[in-house]
Amino acid sequence: MNNAKATLITVMLVTLIGSAGIALPYPVLAPLFLDGPPNPLTHFLGLPPKLLLGFALAVFPIGLLIGSSVLGAMSDQFGRRRTLVFTLILAALGYALAALALNWQNFVLFVAARFVTGLCEGNIAIARAMAADLHPVIDRTRALSLAMSCAYAGWLLGPLSGGYLAVFGPSVVFWAGAAAVLVCALLAQLFLPVDRRPTPARGNFLQLIRSENSLVLWREPAIRALALFNLLFCLGVNAFYEFYPFWLVEKFGFVPHEIAWNTVVATAVMITVSALAVPPLKNRFGANPLVFRGALALGGLLALLPLANSQGTLVMFALIGASIATVNGIFPALMSERFERYGQGKVMGLLTANFCLSNAIIALLGSVLALLGSQWTLLLGGALCLTSAAWFAIVHRAPVDWSGRVVSR
Repeated sequence: MNNAKATLITVMLVTLIGSAGIALPYPVLAPLFLDGPPNPLTHFLGLPPKLLLGFALAVFPIGLLIGSSVLGAMSDQFGRRRTLVFTLILAALGYALAALALNWQNFVLFVAARFVTGLCEGNIAIARAMAADLHPVIDRTRALSLAMSCAYAGWLLGPLSGGYLAVFGPSVVFWAGAAAVLVCALLAQLFLPVDRRPTPARGNFLQLIRSENSLVLWREPAIRALALFNLLFCLGVNAFYEFYPFWLVEKFGFVPHEIAWNTVVATAVMITVSALAVPPLKNRFGANPLVFRGALALGGLLALLPLANSQGTLVMFALIGASIATVNGIFPALMSERFERYGQGKVMGLLTANFCLSNAIIALLGSVLALLGSQWTLLLGGALCLTSAAWFAIVHRAPVDWSGRVVSR
């Protein structure tokens, strides 16, 4: 039990610092591209800064998509700690290259660095798998909820730190990200349990990637039904994550630290709900009703958000945070319990890959839609969350064999 607690605490710290590193640049990029002076970085090839911002936002989750679809499954094969430490060191290198690209005003290098960083930060799936592995010593829902609360804390600490570090220059924010990720690598090496001997691989490395990546789980009908809900929900969530800074700048003229404080409100609620409320709520109401109601509530809130004034956004962000935390605290445990035979790394990798794919899609689609006004991206996010809730209700009204197939009536 003590070893399990030590592992969980380390996973929580790694998740906290890693998430903070990912979120550090978020309050910086929108003002840099939209309000900053013209330069080769923000006016590359004469393209509109809004589109360049969309590319810069999209390339990171594209890297995350590829990394998370492979790294979680690879950790099932080669060991959690070994894979995690290696990718954290590479992620630190990506942050350093991004900082240099900002100093040199080189858009191509900046985008390449963000891709490399995203590729390695797909190791989020490994940390979630390690939390799920602790069951039954530590309840799966509790372990995953605590890990998620630390991820939310990172999303609070990261933008807040990034907003205030930005006064020293955008590159300083990325150097801070590199330092944070290196701390994660050190913690993982020192305190996570030693990996077992790797299982002999079947075939070469590329064959293993093709056969063992998380995306192959889409072939399973029962997993596909729930993965589609997760993808739709993540599309809606990322419409909010990616474009609320854009909306706050465009509608209210917020500067980085004001954006950061709005983030503080949402993430503080997310931390509280995930750490304290999710397990008892699940025990009282059940997993399925809470997932449905959380997705439904988030859809309605995102649809109403463009109507809020600058003070009202704080209340809306708090409610949005509660809705996101409810779904994200329960749904991964639901997937882990039902499909653990496929490997926790692979299942958690699928959820992370869905989040990353939706992030990339929304970054590109939303940047085009935002040319008409950033509120339209938020409205799209609301519609997607409402659609996810409707699909979840349909799936759970149909008879389902959770061993792997949907049963026709």
